[in-house]
Amino acid sequence: MNTRTAVTALSLALALAACGRVADVGRPPSLSSPHAGSEFDAMSKPVFPMPAGPAAPGGAASLWSGQPMSLVGDRRARTRGDILTVVIEIDDKAEMQNSSGRTRSASESVGIPQMIGVPQRLDKILPEGASTAELASAKGGSTYKGSGSISRRDKVTLRVAATVIDTLPNGVLHVQGSQEVRVNHEMRELTVSGFVRPSDVSRDNEIAYDRIAGARISYGGRGQISDVQQPRYGQQIADIILPY
Repeated sequence: MNTRTAVTALSLALALAACGRVADVGRPPSLSSPHAGSEFDAMSKPVFPMPAGPAAPGGAASLWSGQPMSLVGDRRARTRGDILTVVIEIDDKAEMQNSSGRTRSASESVGIPQMIGVPQRLDKILPEGASTAELASAKGGSTYKGSGSISRRDKVTLRVAATVIDTLPNGVLHVQGSQEVRVNHEMRELTVSGFVRPSDVSRDNEIAYDRIAGARISYGGRGQISDVQQPRYGQQIADIILPY
């Protein structure tokens, strides 16, 4: 009964997944709404610090205030809702090669040529050609040789705008960004998130990916091309269940 229930549940899940795929036949992948998610929430509900000093309401007309929109203001992202550019330039290359070898040999020989005349008496009763002078002899040897090499190259060059969605108590900025590009029936998606020190943001309001702590970068796609590159659900399940 349990087996029948499991098979029924699996068949139902596969049928629902297939229905979802059938509904997309002849349609391009849909873009997600830019108004949904933590990025829009951070921009629509930013934190506005109370200005002080020359930037106070009484000195709002000064061109030399420290506000971001002033003539000499710092336009780098620093509060919730601000936007900065993440520069992703990954050009990694790794090569590793190793080899090992081992050789061992051994030889053992046992004989009784003299022992108060006993070997001589035994030689007389032994079959022709047999002698206790060469009682036992053994040889052994082993040889092992192995080698391996790994070569990998990754190169990605991208730029994406990210939004400050939170400021941690120590001043570190939590940033998150996403980008979707649809070409015909293929969707390319880029997401990035992580933690940035305000001092690492350049004067151009840019941050390199290698200065993002806990960086999570994803670049992939969905659509007709990506779909045919994936194994079918049945094949994926078979790969998991089959022990060989």
